[in-house]
Amino acid sequence: MPPILFARLQADVDLKIRRGAWYKVLDMSDLETVIEVNKRPVKVLRAMLEIQQRPPLRWTVVPHPKNGRRAAVLGTEYGVCPSCRQRAPLPKRAKELKCPRCKQEYEVNWGEAYLK
Repeated sequence: MPPILFARLQADVDLKIRRGAWYKVLDMSDLETVIEVNKRPVKVLRAMLEIQQRPPLRWTVVPHPKNGRRAAVLGTEYGVCPSCRQRAPLPKRAKELKCPRCKQEYEVNWGEAYLK
């Protein structure tokens, strides 16, 4: 039985998936990966993804896209919950953050250079 894999966007491109969120890998070829987004398969170029056997259980700190519409609400960078993929504003240098949606508390991964 092949291992269950997870992937997240690792390129600053405009796709209909959450930046910094981990998605279950459904299928993979040399060029494309099919991930599950909202219970639907979505094809993404494999080169644009980071793929791991187990996603880290820490908030991903994501720089807000330059053309993003929610910059006023979320700030220049925001967090993505490792459990439910909810986006949330990040208090400056908070060590841990409780998700407003799933109510789980996780460490904030400030040391990760995601899309920077």
